[in-house]
Amino acid sequence: MKKSILLVYVTLLVFGTSAIAQESLDLEKAIQLGLENNLQIKISVDNVSLREGERKIGAGDLFMPQVDATYLRSFSNEDVTQKFVNDPAPREIDNARSRNENFNVAAIYGFRPESIITMRRLGQLTEISELEAKIAVENTVAGISTAYYRLILELQRYQVLKETLRLSKARLNIAQAQYELGGAGKRDFLTAQVDYNSDSSLLLSQEQIIQNAKVNLNELMAISPSTEFTIKDTITIAQRLNFAELEDNAFLENKLLLINQRQKNVAFLQTKELQASRLPMLNLNGAYVNNTSNSDAGFLIQNQRQGFNYGGNVTINLFSGLTLNRRIQNAKVQQRIQDYSLEQYEIQLLSDIQRAFNTYETNLKLLTIEEKNYQVAKENTEIALERFRLGIASYLEFRDAQVNLLTAQNRLITSIYQIKEQEIELMRLSGKIFFQNSAEDFTLNP
Repeated sequence: MKKSILLVYVTLLVFGTSAIAQESLDLEKAIQLGLENNLQIKISVDNVSLREGERKIGAGDLFMPQVDATYLRSFSNEDVTQKFVNDPAPREIDNARSRNENFNVAAIYGFRPESIITMRRLGQLTEISELEAKIAVENTVAGISTAYYRLILELQRYQVLKETLRLSKARLNIAQAQYELGGAGKRDFLTAQVDYNSDSSLLLSQEQIIQNAKVNLNELMAISPSTEFTIKDTITIAQRLNFAELEDNAFLENKLLLINQRQKNVAFLQTKELQASRLPMLNLNGAYVNNTSNSDAGFLIQNQRQGFNYGGNVTINLFSGLTLNRRIQNAKVQQRIQDYSLEQYEIQLLSDIQRAFNTYETNLKLLTIEEKNYQVAKENTEIALERFRLGIASYLEFRDAQVNLLTAQNRLITSIYQIKEQEIELMRLSGKIFFQNSAEDFTLNP
């Protein structure tokens, strides 16, 4: 049952089919592939099954009696010499045969007061395994989401460099025409050629970066590195996040925090379990016996026993060399350590959320500035190109405008990506990675 619940959690974002071969790949499909193929998730799910099995084994050992059935049959053929008190003459029996048949069923049950606490502790350990599996799922979703948007960022940078190369080509054509017509020196033409080659080199390097970004995404989806696909050149930013809601939800849904809480419970239960072992232990036993013996020698030619026997005892430990006391002391120390660990992680979680939210807020403010700056740089470049075409502006003026546009474009798309990156991290920290509501798409159109 637990495994079924976990599998529902694992497949929460599964939509459509999973095949991609030069197909359009959206984020949902990428996450689906990762959840289906990721080996760490499969290992985590199987670990949950192991823990659940251990809990059931523990329940059987603690609350169920042990029942054993034994059947024995033996034969003997011996030469026997016997002397009796009332008959001094020896009695000899050759090939005296004896047969013994024994059947019994024995049941033993021992109840330890700490058994109930042990079962609660095993239940907490099972829940920890389930939470660890969910962490693997959330990390996979966050990793794939970040890699997916990173690929979009690199594709947008490629478009920026492609537009830069287009402007460099236009400048080169103008410089070449002016040089051939005698309106400009060869130096301007050669400089334009150098800048064009430099921009071509940047574009080629960006193609390699895109290929590596695809390989990284394929690795997270656990598919072949050579698998090709196309994605939408858009980064989706969610509705503005609320810090108080993120913080409140983190204390309810953050899986690492929940694990720390359960580890604290485990340490507490371990102490109680050891303390309960001081209480008396009840042992019950019962057996059914059916035993038949036949012999050609001796006083008894046949002996048969059949029936039940049962009993019980109560055991209490009076002294064990202070070992139990030391174990209880160590358990209390472990309990304090888990208390400190929980408090430390709560502080760390709040700090991580605050840092990520500060970066998120700053990038939202930068986005407004970078959008305006991009529009200004774009208009300035268009004017500079026209002035250069008319021979009014120098190549240095045009190149400066071109570089400013390239910088503005890169800063704008990087700001959008960083907002998305922090959004994913905040969703992960608050345990809301599966509940992102998109509101606005950003696509850079140079």
